[in-house]
Amino acid sequence: MPSFKALPTDIVAGWRVGQPDANGQLPERAISDGNGNRCRHCLCLIPKDAPFLIVAHRPFENLHAYAEVGPLFVCAAQCPRHQDDGTLPQAMTTSRDYLIKGYSVDERIIYGTGQIVAPRDMIPAARALFQRSDVAFIHVRSSRNNCYQVRIDRT
Repeated sequence: MPSFKALPTDIVAGWRVGQPDANGQLPERAISDGNGNRCRHCLCLIPKDAPFLIVAHRPFENLHAYAEVGPLFVCAAQCPRHQDDGTLPQAMTTSRDYLIKGYSVDERIIYGTGQIVAPRDMIPAARALFQRSDVAFIHVRSSRNNCYQVRIDRT
């Protein structure tokens, strides 16, 4: 069963107290308009009028050519880290489709694994990718803006 891994609490807690993001910049503060701002920590929608942070994030352990950096949102107030229960997180149900792509153990994109999937097809598509022995993990990204959403690991 695929497992959805939200951003680690220690990273998000650092941004909340003003630690710099992946670009060395301070987190930006904004107010949610209620139109789909997804927190990458609790994996829920940020409620209308709630404050949130905009940061640059690199969801990789090492620096290399495939280690993309991009913007993402997290709740400005403390929120519980998403606990995977084998179902699709609430934040992943709010768009009509997402880009998923597989990565190798050395964090390289595995060409040919990228696909656009509807939320209802995300778990079956992840299961199918994990049938490949070379896929170590999967990233879910926005299909229109390529923003990182969540990591899927094998369980």
